[in-house]
Amino acid sequence: MASGSLAANTAGQSPILLARINEKKAELENLKQLRDLSGALAGQMQVLEEKLATLSDGTEAVATVLGNWHSVLQAISMASMKIPKPKEGPEIEDAQKEQDAELELPQTLVRIPTEHAPMLQPQPSSGDGTKAGEE
Repeated sequence: MASGSLAANTAGQSPILLARINEKKAELENLKQLRDLSGALAGQMQVLEEKLATLSDGTEAVATVLGNWHSVLQAISMASMKIPKPKEGPEIEDAQKEQDAELELPQTLVRIPTEHAPMLQPQPSSGDGTKAGEE
């Protein structure tokens, strides 16, 4: 009788065990999907980090340019204050008046260095029409 009750007990637990095994298989499948989606999300976050770093660098460049405008406007103001005054007199001819009118413009005082901007400098190219870096 003991062996008969053991067989009945095992047969009674079998559907419960099968249900639990199927439940664990479904849980495992969900965990695998979660792992794959987490990996994809991590990759997207790295791309976003790179784009934000580029955006940050661009913002710093814009801030530098805007910070330099005070110096540019100050140089223009200095140039405007030192405009040569045309000579007054009845003997000045029309050509002389035009030349004096041209002298009233301020002289160019602002120099823009380009050694810090390699994209603005001409790129060496080979004779076949391709850029040097494209081979």
